[in-house]
Amino acid sequence: MSSFPWLTVTGAIPLVGAVAICLVPGKSAPGGEADRQARDSVVKWLALGFSLVTLAITIAMAVQFKPSGPDFQFTQTYQWIPAFGVHYAVGVDGIALVLIGLTAVLMPVVVLASWNDADGARRSVKTYFALMLVLETMVIGVFAATDVFLFYVFFEAMLIPMYFMIGSYGVGQRQYAAVKFLLYSLLGGLLMLVAVIGLYVYSARSGGTVHAGTFLFTNLEHVHLSVTVQKWLFLGFFIAFAIKAPLWPFHTWLPDAATAAQPGTAVLLVGVLDKVGTFGMIRYCLELFPAAAKYFTPLVLALAVVGILYGAIVAIGQRDLKRLIAYTSVSHFGFIALGIFAMTTEGGSGSVLYMVNHGFATGALFLIAGFMIARRKSQRIADYGGVQKVAPVLAGLFLIASLAGLSLPGLSTFVSEFLVLVGTFTRYKLPAVAATAGIILAAIYLLWMYQRTMNGPVGEGVADMPDLKARELWAVVPLIALIIGLGVYPKPVLDIINPAVQHTLTQIHVTDPVPQHPAVAQKGAAP
Repeated sequence: MSSFPWLTVTGAIPLVGAVAICLVPGKSAPGGEADRQARDSVVKWLALGFSLVTLAITIAMAVQFKPSGPDFQFTQTYQWIPAFGVHYAVGVDGIALVLIGLTAVLMPVVVLASWNDADGARRSVKTYFALMLVLETMVIGVFAATDVFLFYVFFEAMLIPMYFMIGSYGVGQRQYAAVKFLLYSLLGGLLMLVAVIGLYVYSARSGGTVHAGTFLFTNLEHVHLSVTVQKWLFLGFFIAFAIKAPLWPFHTWLPDAATAAQPGTAVLLVGVLDKVGTFGMIRYCLELFPAAAKYFTPLVLALAVVGILYGAIVAIGQRDLKRLIAYTSVSHFGFIALGIFAMTTEGGSGSVLYMVNHGFATGALFLIAGFMIARRKSQRIADYGGVQKVAPVLAGLFLIASLAGLSLPGLSTFVSEFLVLVGTFTRYKLPAVAATAGIILAAIYLLWMYQRTMNGPVGEGVADMPDLKARELWAVVPLIALIIGLGVYPKPVLDIINPAVQHTLTQIHVTDPVPQHPAVAQKGAAP
């Protein structure tokens, strides 16, 4: 089983699904409205089927993964462009594996939730769902790539399906939002390309001799770079990842894109694509440029804390449902960056777990908000009220997702946020204390949103709102179950994450702070 190309197969299945969807006859095919609807139904079931097969293969791969085994598993390395040392090289550690798992879980959920999003005379249903599957392939490739050039190719390629999903299938100012998303991302990608080329050049000159350069991550880990070179290359990668994450002040594209996107597209954007940024910070910024990462840590911690507080405060004043949820993510990504650059075991493990839990919690929020918007035909919070009285199941699930957003104990996000704050406090007390204010602000913006939409008198246009249907429950209930399950028992995921985080800290020559309190120190030294 170890020789089976798990990652290649996992990434190829959605791509095959996209090709199969493209082979389904389109609108120009002969037949009436009934025939068109039948073809659209075939497309949707193909998308769901291939996404479920991808999830099944991912689960099978995760079962084969050995947390105590090699740093990278399921590896494959083949020459791609030999003249430039470029390889098709893939492999996963625990961090990449759980993020691929997050992607595989969210995709069938989004397909179900987006069942009717592309319906309409001017929209191609098959193009919409084909783009979803292509996007899944690109994201799996990003997390699995162990060649920096291959990573960059996937990093840039995944922008294309998302651009069309926002610009062609979104609402409101969708074209403006799509272009803004693309330009910001391309700017970051351009800076990273310069850094990737620089990394290749310096790898060829490593040790004072000239030899073949390399893009293989496992080789680049051992390339000696001066502190000055590290700083410049770090900035090239970090700015690209900070835009993708997004970290304040590189965040301004996200509220526009998430507001204009269909709810399912917003889930993929915030729940999956944005994780590429924080994943890149761990994999590339820390491990390839450890001296520069330590140098810029105070700056990154400051940006993270500002992002936590800024995102939360701005979210309080939002009148648009999807825009409010988008700003909560700006705050949450501040917590993730804080844990990453705390450079402690608790902080790093908490950040990776936060990426997973944020995908589930924010995904559930976006999807349920999307169901409400589809019924009421409005994104304005003021147009709701009393939903709990007419759609109690919808309101109940929305409450659980909202409580997960504010990290209520017993739900998955609490575990990750607690680990981030504890891990940060052991090394950087002031940023950790300042970040805790974000918890209070989260309670304000999420509970106030719930109160305005779900409680009070039944608003105009809400009285006839139906409760969630079976298809919608199949989309949301698995996320709610994961939120509760990982809140009660996060150990299986943490067991996969912890060795990879420990390896990262070892690579950058960082150890956890030693407890200063005499009683604690004596207890820790006890046999």
